[in-house]
Amino acid sequence: MHTFSDPKISLAVIEDIPALTHLLNTAYRGESSKLGWTTEAYLISGNTRTVDSEVEKTLRRPGSTFLKYTNEKDDIVGCVNLQQHGDKIYFGMFSVSPILQGAGIGKKLLYASEEYAKQLGCDSIYMTVISVRSELIHWYQRHGYKDTGERRPFNEDSVSGKHLQQLEFMTLEKSISQ
Repeated sequence: MHTFSDPKISLAVIEDIPALTHLLNTAYRGESSKLGWTTEAYLISGNTRTVDSEVEKTLRRPGSTFLKYTNEKDDIVGCVNLQQHGDKIYFGMFSVSPILQGAGIGKKLLYASEEYAKQLGCDSIYMTVISVRSELIHWYQRHGYKDTGERRPFNEDSVSGKHLQQLEFMTLEKSISQ
C-alpha cells in the first residue's frame, strides 16, 4: 500500500480512466489547454492527446500506475503516470487542469512521484520532454532534473495530432537516492 504525504494524492483506479483522459486532453491540446502554461497546442494540432483505451492500456501495464490529485469535490485535477523500469521510474502523462496551473498541484505531484519511487526502492526518475519546451524544461531543472543528452524522435501517430514542426524528445533524469 502506497501512502502519500498529501491526502489529495492517491493511486488511480480503472473507474478514473475517463476523467484521466479528459484531463490529459484538456491540458495538452486544443483551446482549453491555452488557459495554462503547459499547452502543446502551438506544436501539435487537434484536440486529442490520448484516448481511453490507451490510458487503460497504460494503467494495466505491469509496473505502471497513475497518481491522481483530487479537489474538494473529488474531481481529478492533476495526474501523472509512473512506470517502474528496474531501479528507475519513468514519469509521463503529467497533467494539471489548465485553470489550476501555477497553484502548486504539479509540484505536489512531482514530489509524490519521488515518494512513490523511493517506496519502490528506485534511485532515479526520468522523463522525456519535447526539446523545444524550454519553459517546462527549466521548471523541471529547478526541481533537480538534468538533461541526460539523450534525444529521440517524436513521431506522429494516428491519435495525438499533427505536428506543426519537427519535434524530438529530450530525456531528463533526477537521482533520488538517499
